[in-house]
Parts: sequence; C-alpha cells; structure tokens
Amino acid sequence: MINIEKIVQTAVASFLTLSITHTAIAANTPVPQEKCYGIAKAGMNDCATATQSCAGSATKDKQSDAFLFLPKGLCHKIVGSNLRSAS
Repeated sequence: MINIEKIVQTAVASFLTLSITHTAIAANTPVPQEKCYGIAKAGMNDCATATQSCAGSATKDKQSDAFLFLPKGLCHKIVGSNLRSAS
C-alpha cells in the first residue's frame, strides 16, 4: 500500500527546496553583460549609436553601430554579430 503522507511530505520538501534555490539564484549578482553590435532590429537597440543619441533610435535592422546588451559570451554565437562597432 502506498503511504500518501510520505508522498505529500516528499512533494512539500521538493517544492521548498526548489523555492529556496530559485530565491538564492535570483538574489545573486547580475550576469556580466557585453555590447553586441549589428543584431538589433530597427528601433530596438539598447543605447545610443554613433549617429543617434538615445536608445531605440536605430533606423534600420542590423545597423552596424547599434547594439544590444547580452550576457557575456553569447554575442559571438549569433550570426552577423560583432563585439565592436563598425563605425
């Protein structure tokens, strides 16, 4: 016969363990980021470009001087991306 009380206790313990782990990860320091050029959609860049002064000002897709902040190490995995501005 299955012991329902033991199953419930195990489920609650698992839930609490996952909750504590999630909280610890969320409270940890932020992931280092880098500027990734040449992948932003028009109007979706994170910060100023060489020709515009504010975020969201890229005028065309994949503009070479527009960047997005991505977790460090991810940019080089994206086709057409660059860690340096072309301008």
